[in-house]
Amino acid sequence: MYVIGLTGGIAAGKSTVTRRLGELGAVTIDADQLAREAVAPGSPGLAAIRTRFGEGVVGPDGALDRPALGAIVFADESARLDLNGITHPAVIALFQERLRAAEDADPSAIVVYDIPLLAETGGRRGGTFEFVIVVEAPEEQRIRRLVELRGMDRAEAERRIASQAGDAERRALADVVIDSGGSLEHTLEQVDATWEVVRQRAAVKHGAEAPDASTPDPGPAGS
Repeated sequence: MYVIGLTGGIAAGKSTVTRRLGELGAVTIDADQLAREAVAPGSPGLAAIRTRFGEGVVGPDGALDRPALGAIVFADESARLDLNGITHPAVIALFQERLRAAEDADPSAIVVYDIPLLAETGGRRGGTFEFVIVVEAPEEQRIRRLVELRGMDRAEAERRIASQAGDAERRALADVVIDSGGSLEHTLEQVDATWEVVRQRAAVKHGAEAPDASTPDPGPAGS
């Protein structure tokens, strides 16, 4: 198994890159989906959130009211850290379960973990990730995506971006940086080139044919 961490700030274009890697053959795991499972109705995670943040963050259907919780944690750093302390251990446990399942299904699988907060939660996770992809777009473009596509007001979009690690912190972890600020075609071209690199590295790890020397390695800040 060859495990890739894929990260980037909110609205940077991670979903597009992850979806393309899945089309190319990767097993994809979404940290946001695991986070939803970790706080599903009846879960210990949701009970802990209710205790810490009050009944106002749980809807009448018993599910987490994400907008209500987001309004709290993105405006209060200590609240955000408390939330992370509740959810991150549960998400890591779910991630390990998914990895074991992927390896059982195919020991040579290439697994891509879409994890927005990689820089904020331990970097390469003690060697779990053998390759890290960072997806970037200009901040103003990300704000526009949040406003136009997700219906946020500008102030909220700016707060959410400011609450995350900056580009320099994420780039420090990167084996390759994909620029999603241009056309969709340009983004997908970068993803396809990166896939060839990781596919060849995975083959070497598993004792298969050595990579084609004519294929360029995008390097630590390739795009």
